[in-house]
Amino acid sequence: QVQLVESGGGLVQSGGSLRLSCAASGIPVSIYSMGWYRQAPGRQRELVARISSGGLTDYTDSVKGRFTISRDNAKNTVYLQMNSLKPEDTAVYYCKAGLRTPYWGQGTQVTVSS
Repeated sequence: QVQLVESGGGLVQSGGSLRLSCAASGIPVSIYSMGWYRQAPGRQRELVARISSGGLTDYTDSVKGRFTISRDNAKNTVYLQMNSLKPEDTAVYYCKAGLRTPYWGQGTQVTVSS
């Protein structure tokens, strides 16, 4: 059984930092394309960052230079380091594994106050 469990969300002031974690079980994150998505109220879920099995990373323009995705294969965990947070980063953040038949976590709330 595959499980993705996100953690690390919370309330932070504008300019602050958070680190999200996605702990996986049932699949090795080392061979999966892993991604972080977010969904704000009334908006569609959007890609924030992804890391390929080969370690290539990709970011949506609005977070480039502020967010960093990384992977710890030994801990089977993917991270999203978020710096210089802005109120518009407020959303539920989801972890995704795979492409064609992806697995999703339950999400973690990130709220950035102005």
